[in-house]
Parts: sequence; C-alpha cells; structure tokens
Amino acid sequence: MDGQGKKERPHITLERVTIADVEVLAVLKEKVTGLKTYSVTTDSEELASNIQKETIYFIKSEGAVAGDVAYEMKSEKEAYLSDLVIDPAYQGRGLGREALTLVLQELEEVERISLVTHPDNQNALALYLSFGFQITSREEDYYGDGEPRFVLVKIKNYE
Repeated sequence: MDGQGKKERPHITLERVTIADVEVLAVLKEKVTGLKTYSVTTDSEELASNIQKETIYFIKSEGAVAGDVAYEMKSEKEAYLSDLVIDPAYQGRGLGREALTLVLQELEEVERISLVTHPDNQNALALYLSFGFQITSREEDYYGDGEPRFVLVKIKNYE
C-alpha cells in the first residue's frame, strides 16, 4: 500500500473511501438497487456511518469508480467482508476477483473471514468458493428483505 491509502493490481486500484466520498458511494449503490441478490442502502447517513466503522475501498478501473469492497474487523482475529459490488457496466472483467485478492492479502493475518451472499448470485458464490470460502449455513430473510442468504466462512489454514 502506498502512503495515500491506495493498493494496486494490474487492472485496478483500491482507494480508501472517506466521508467526503459518501455521495459518490451512494451513486454507486443506486446502480445495484432493486436487485434481489443484493441488499443495499443508498441512505447517505447510513453510508457515512458505515465509512466510520468499516474499511471501504472504491475499486477503480482506469481512474473511474467501478465498484467497492468493504470489511469490518470484528476482533483482532476475525473480519466480516461486508461488501463487494461491481457497477453493472464493469461486470465480467475480473475486477471483483482482483479486488478480493487485494483485500485478502490485507487480511492475511486474520484467522476467520465471513460474508453473506444470495444463493442466486452464482457469480459471487463461485468467486468466494474459488478463494476457499465454504458455505456454513443458509439463513432465510437474512436482511429482512424476504430473501435468503448463504453464510460463508474462510478459516486460515495453519501448517
């Protein structure tokens, strides 16, 4: 990571989201609002609260905001991957895979990483499984939106 909160892969840059970016984050969230496979808030106050308690990065491709990825540390040994969204205009380019690679590198000392995803979100599910996450349960009406979610966990293997 450089001194300005940026991480880079060949096709993307992760740039730390700040309170000043809340409206840009809201616009990104608007692009995926209404998809049953993704529960999202576009409320600026709630997004600002999330920025305070989570580590959120914009996923940038050629300088443009193409998505975001976020996690929250639950303890020194446990993290919750709270968000990984790619703007529909940028999907299918491997940006989510690149962003997840960078975040997992950042969390390499964390013993347990959990997340939830919709069972119908096959692309996300395949991505997470390819990184060693395992489905531990299916929770009905997880976010109160009437939709189920899979809970996935990745546990660090010690050799």
